[in-house]
This record gives sequence, structure tokens and C-alpha cells, in this order.
Amino acid sequence: MEPLIVTLKLDADTFARFDRLRREHFPAKLNHLSAHLTLFHHLPGEERGRVVEDLRAVAPTAAVELQATGLRSLGRGVAFEMASPPLNSLHAELARRWAHWLTPQDRQGFRPHVTVQNKVTPEEARVLKALLTADFSPFTVRGEGFQLWRYLNGPWALEAEVAFSPSLGGC
Repeated sequence: MEPLIVTLKLDADTFARFDRLRREHFPAKLNHLSAHLTLFHHLPGEERGRVVEDLRAVAPTAAVELQATGLRSLGRGVAFEMASPPLNSLHAELARRWAHWLTPQDRQGFRPHVTVQNKVTPEEARVLKALLTADFSPFTVRGEGFQLWRYLNGPWALEAEVAFSPSLGGC
């Protein structure tokens, strides 16, 4: 069964901003996804029910605030760096619950970011990072829920959403 991916659902304005940048700067033929902030890259697909239960169990009852703090070079791309002690705590609790499932990539330190460019030449990445850094000012982002995706060998399919506010609905 295809693996599962967990992302943070971003507020609509921030999502639109990041997604526009991703569409503009990510090579179109390689860009199968919308902008996203990945929390976990590879969970067992057969454990969907347990994953959703755990997401519901730890979901806060209000949006989580993050700060976009700067830009990060990915070598062949660029990402916005995020900082959020509450998000770090949520991630740590989920990692504790899923420790026996985590791949080496998901066991690494959590460094939240949103990639807007990847799979380009290092020079193209340097140019975009310089361009985005020149106008950058830190800004606030709201995480409004968890999104659970199924990996489909490139594209992802949305499986469930777990909102952080009861008024936003659930999966």
C-alpha cells in the first residue's frame, strides 16, 4: 500500500502566496504538488486509521502560529524557513507516537520549511534566493490543520484533513 504523508494546512492567503511562487519557480514538468509544509514524509499506508486517530488526538483547538523567518538554500532550490514552538511540540508528540514507523528522513531533526523551488541549477537557485531575500520581511503564518496524503509515485492524493478549530470541520 502506498505510503502516507502528513502536512500542515496553511491559511489561505499564505498558501496562495507560496503556491504562486512554486508555480513560477519550480520546473513545471517536475512540479506535481501544490506548496506544502511537510511534517512526516513516509508513514505506513496500511495504518491510515491509526494515523487519523492520532492526528485528531493531538490537534489543538485553535490555529497554530508560525513565523516565516527567512529563506534557505537547498542547493538546487529555495525554501522559506518557518519557526514555531507550538508546531515543534505537535511534531514531537506525533513522532513519539509513531517512533516505530519513522524512516531515517523522518527521524532527522524537524526543520519546518516550504519549498518554492527545487531541481534547478545551483545558479538559478542562488538568483532566486537573492531576489526573494532582497524583499523579505518576517511574516506570520497560521497552521489551520493537518492534511493526510497518499503518495502516488509523484503526485499525492488527499486522504483526510483534521482541522485545528472545531468550526472549520474535520475529515
